[in-house]
Amino acid sequence: MSEQDNPRREFLRKTLTLIPVVTVASTSLGGSVLMASASVDANAAAREGRSPAPAAGNAYEPTYFTAQEWAFVQAAVARLIPADEQGPGALEAGVPEYIDRQMNTPYASGALWFMQGPFNADAPAEMGWQSKLVPNQIYRLGIAATDEHCKKVYGSVFAGLDSAIRDIVLSQLEAGTPQLESVPAKMFFSLLLQNTKEGFFCDPIHGGNKGMVGWTLIGFPGARADFMDWVERNEQYPFPAVSIRGERA
Repeated sequence: MSEQDNPRREFLRKTLTLIPVVTVASTSLGGSVLMASASVDANAAAREGRSPAPAAGNAYEPTYFTAQEWAFVQAAVARLIPADEQGPGALEAGVPEYIDRQMNTPYASGALWFMQGPFNADAPAEMGWQSKLVPNQIYRLGIAATDEHCKKVYGSVFAGLDSAIRDIVLSQLEAGTPQLESVPAKMFFSLLLQNTKEGFFCDPIHGGNKGMVGWTLIGFPGARADFMDWVERNEQYPFPAVSIRGERA
């Protein structure tokens, strides 16, 4: 099958920046709302408190999100990277668990950053975090504001909407509309999308990428000691991905 026949795989391959990719992966989705690119496990390692992930097969119970917030996160990530004929999506990969586990870490409370103003939303990225809100606050405020907007406009919270309406709402958040009072819509969407990418492509030790479905999708070997001989060969890597804990895809 050619790369032209595999737009999702080609999209992911081109948007990977720090993960050596030895092959390409696929599925057809349109727009940045319906497609998330890869992120590196280094971000997760810095944020994670290194608490071990629950054993495979155990139902995860959120420790930060309320029941309504948890329903929102599950519904949102399921649209950002949906399951399709090519394999599981963000929901099946455990992305909600990855995000919830991040919310009780120093990263999510802003303990790792300089948090004194003034803040400049238009500052370049190298100037650091530019908001008085920290990640776990952005989620709490953003979910509540988005659900309130959905109730006013569509008569239901986000998780109660059908897939087509959820996509519309996510597109509006990405574009900066509606004007949420408690948190900028673009900021909330950007954080949600970034964390969804991370959870789909992180090492499973952080709670996401269960079964290494993200790595399998793009042909990433995982935490193998050496696979550099294959990087420039433009061939599918012949061995399954391996996690930090030695699990095999």
